[in-house]
Amino acid sequence: MSTLPFQLEGIGVWAPGISGLEQLQTAAGQPLTPSSDASRPPAAALSPNERRRAPEGVLLAVEVAGQAIGMSGRDPASLLSVFASCRGDQTISDYMCRTLAEDPFALSPTRFHNSVHNAPAGYWGIASGAIGTSSAISAEPRWPGLSLLDATTLALCEQQPVLWVCSETRGSGPLLRLSGYTAGMACALVIAPPDPAGSHLRLEAELITTTGRPDATGHPVAGLLPGLAGLAQGGRARLAVAPGQVLQLQMSTDRQP
Repeated sequence: MSTLPFQLEGIGVWAPGISGLEQLQTAAGQPLTPSSDASRPPAAALSPNERRRAPEGVLLAVEVAGQAIGMSGRDPASLLSVFASCRGDQTISDYMCRTLAEDPFALSPTRFHNSVHNAPAGYWGIASGAIGTSSAISAEPRWPGLSLLDATTLALCEQQPVLWVCSETRGSGPLLRLSGYTAGMACALVIAPPDPAGSHLRLEAELITTTGRPDATGHPVAGLLPGLAGLAQGGRARLAVAPGQVLQLQMSTDRQP
């Protein structure tokens, strides 16, 4: 695959003790402590009523999307979007399964509404007024890389900026034993086709073959954070997309004129 040029316009991050790119760079190299921060992402793009009702998966996605959009300076209504999560909102899924097994008639319509995999994309679309193409992707175990590959392809094919949001909630009940995720984390990028007159960082994407085996343990978003911190400083990040293949992102150290 040839190297494909883009421009990186915005980055959003939410993790235990980290809200935004600046805090991520400050915390670079320090271990995350999943149990140390139980605060809810502010998700300021949502109305107070929506924010009160929204589950963790929606809050995570909307928060990082808002950060990335704010950094980019784009009108959020004008962007295409790709939302990715492996298991969706695990707390909602655990509630649904338990309630259906124990007392089906007690199932909350609101929680049922929030259980669908594209709920974060829907909330974001309503909050931002976005009417462009939106996808909701799950592709274990390589969902971050495959969803970003989809976002870069979309940006090139449509020649439009794209919002990529990658989020995963904490586990709950039996799902916690399955995933081991004890904290919710999320990240987002705004990428766009290259613009000679732009002032954003240049980003090159390339699908390459590798003999290494990516570490698949731990929270998948946690594994992306060092790469995102490095990208903003002219570094490199790799995301697995298939056995023996990774999507490599490389930042230029200079800015476009």
